[in-house]
Amino acid sequence: MYTASDKRYEQLDYRRAGHSGLRLPLISLGLWHNFGSIDDFELAEKMLHCAFDLGITHFDLANNYGPEPGSAESNFGAMLKRGLAKYRDEILVSSKAGFYMWPGPYGEWGSRKNLMASCEQSLKRMGLDYVDIFYHHRPDPDTPLEETMQALADLVRSGKALYVGISNYPLERARQAIALLRELKTPCLLHQINYSLLNPKYEDEGMFDYLQEAGVGAIVFSPLAQGLLSDKYLHGIPADSRARRNHFLKESRITPELLNKIAALQKIAQSRSQSLAQMAIAWVLRHQASSSALIGASKPEQIREIVQASKNLEFTTTELHDIQRIISQP
Repeated sequence: MYTASDKRYEQLDYRRAGHSGLRLPLISLGLWHNFGSIDDFELAEKMLHCAFDLGITHFDLANNYGPEPGSAESNFGAMLKRGLAKYRDEILVSSKAGFYMWPGPYGEWGSRKNLMASCEQSLKRMGLDYVDIFYHHRPDPDTPLEETMQALADLVRSGKALYVGISNYPLERARQAIALLRELKTPCLLHQINYSLLNPKYEDEGMFDYLQEAGVGAIVFSPLAQGLLSDKYLHGIPADSRARRNHFLKESRITPELLNKIAALQKIAQSRSQSLAQMAIAWVLRHQASSSALIGASKPEQIREIVQASKNLEFTTTELHDIQRIISQP
């Protein structure tokens, strides 16, 4: 039976999520990849235990994570029963709904029907009475935003979620959603955004400034650009890499120009006594509005490496200038 390290709160700092009373670990663990029914259950459980032992208290899921869809939640529920459940009050569990999950008109997007059913299904798969955070996974162009936000607010009122958030919302849509949730007396806790050194669009459009002003935390997913912001691709494409194993990262994306950019960034990381992955995490956390960086992992060693990023989060003006010059190159 698993017993957590008694030094688990000595490794990481924790930040407030916006203006709320909730603090998140600087690093959170996402179960998008490597926790599904096709993956090694024992290895996945080792990663979960490793993360918690290092102070990572936040585990992020969605109803469609797998593959097969739903299996990441089912496996997570099994791992809870096998030892983590006794630490439930020390753990933040988040889930999401909005992407395709089941056939027919109610299995995706943002209707009240979909969100209510999805949350109920997620709780059953994980064996939980409530999730700490429930997100709408993507904006719905057809459902009135008022309907979607009312459903989120009602999930909190029903006790099935403690907090709610949004994910993948562009700036203006995020403004509208956050304002509606405020009117419903269920403030938006977090906005989950895809942001990294290789994908700085949210910074360019002022998302972080707005979230800071609105009192909403940013939680950044894919901060390592699905592994591109590491040294694994500088000497070819490994057989076990995401570029070879799944359709979310295409081999065709890994061009000579991109590799040159990654190599230049790695030199700056080395001058900071960091790996490129550690610097990439530090870079997304430099914003005041960034509550946490949400990472994926395929082995415990990766989690241990990333946690060390928190030891050096400061950048000099020269480093920021050089990084900006590199990432601005076409």
